[in-house]
Amino acid sequence: MVGSIAAVNHKPYSNGSVHHQHNGNEEKLDELRHLLGKADGDLLRIVGVGAGAWGSVFAALLQDSYGNCREKIQIRIWRRPGRAVDRATAEHLFEVINSREDVLRRLIRRCAYLKYVEGRLGDRTLYADEILKDGFCLNMIDTPLCPLKVVTNLQEAVWDADIVINGLPSTETREVFEEINKYWKERITVPLIISLAKGIEAALDPVPHIITPTQMINRATGVPMENILYLGGPNIASEIYNKEYANARICGADKWRKPVANFLRQPHFIVWDNSDLVTHEVMGGLKNVYAIGAGMVAALTNESATSKSVYFAHCTSEMIFITHLLAEDPEKLAGPLLADTYVTLLKGRNAWYGQMLAKGELSLDMGDSISGKGMIQGVSAVGAFYRLLSQSSLSVSRPGESKPVAPVELCPILKTLYKILITREQSSEAILQALRDENLNDPRDRIEIAQSHAFYRPSLLGQPSKP
Repeated sequence: MVGSIAAVNHKPYSNGSVHHQHNGNEEKLDELRHLLGKADGDLLRIVGVGAGAWGSVFAALLQDSYGNCREKIQIRIWRRPGRAVDRATAEHLFEVINSREDVLRRLIRRCAYLKYVEGRLGDRTLYADEILKDGFCLNMIDTPLCPLKVVTNLQEAVWDADIVINGLPSTETREVFEEINKYWKERITVPLIISLAKGIEAALDPVPHIITPTQMINRATGVPMENILYLGGPNIASEIYNKEYANARICGADKWRKPVANFLRQPHFIVWDNSDLVTHEVMGGLKNVYAIGAGMVAALTNESATSKSVYFAHCTSEMIFITHLLAEDPEKLAGPLLADTYVTLLKGRNAWYGQMLAKGELSLDMGDSISGKGMIQGVSAVGAFYRLLSQSSLSVSRPGESKPVAPVELCPILKTLYKILITREQSSEAILQALRDENLNDPRDRIEIAQSHAFYRPSLLGQPSKP
């Protein structure tokens, strides 16, 4: 099969400006090449699958850091062809280009400016894969990236890739990697996969359990879990590309996580490593659930700091309760989970989505894939966590009550979000009613319940129960 690969200027850029390689980058690249068994003259091939905001930024960060080592590494990104850019976005993109002299000069030098003039005037249709070649991600138009090598043919993109970056939403991961598996039937070497996806699926048989994107990839492709890593936040894609100081955590097997952390680390982007892959991955999906509610509260209370703090207290207490179900040592997750939650509530797309719903500027009928923002992964996560935690087989005891209840009964905000977003029984205003319920327990009580009872359910993450 023949696909299309964008022509690129081989000079690495940062927002259109020449970006000089940091000392030591080539040494880090050589170390990773050696671990992957790459011989001299054999390119290390990295491909990003999915071109949302974080997937595009991740590829651009690698291009900025290693793009001038073109005899040793090739960095490409795949996205589906045919996605048209609407007229309003084309007009806004033209304004962004003309507000940035460095970007304007780069496009003129690459003979690429005229098509944006024609797009602005409505004389031609621009396409998402076309503008990505010039460094414009459809979900992040205001932050120009470096030019990228774009592939629109999935087989061509992945068949010989040494490292695959999963930048797809969790809801698309299984389907796309099942297709990728068709192209890997004849592979001799096993690729390394780094998943950026945050989200989960719920499975109820044979026992209630969570399926994460890394597990979906493992089941779809047969790539062993030791070759699949997860990279989590806290981070906002545009801010990372603009070199705001950020931390991330790469999780997975000992063999790969430390060298990959070293490979990804830059002065403004510090990457730590951790062995607990699945738990961190699930926590990355959990915070998106409560971010939607935070956006609703902000919009409905005119950004009341007091109301938002009340919501934060209740949602974090529910999250702490849920982590006690999922993790044997939940205290180890407190810092990363709260930090990721904090930044998502401040500026993430899920919080934005909650705000737009509450303001009436979006409706649930529009779906959870929003133009200019991408997939709102918190919506599907609400449904998944609710279905899991409503199972009677997971029932827990409340202090002073003899009858056990499903865990979701101790999570009133999760229940309310489910009724707003999934069954649509209630409007966005119900989130405030939940906070004002006189029967709502002090958030501290929920935390004390979690800490004083043995709630850990290893089966939720596919772990065997302890005798």
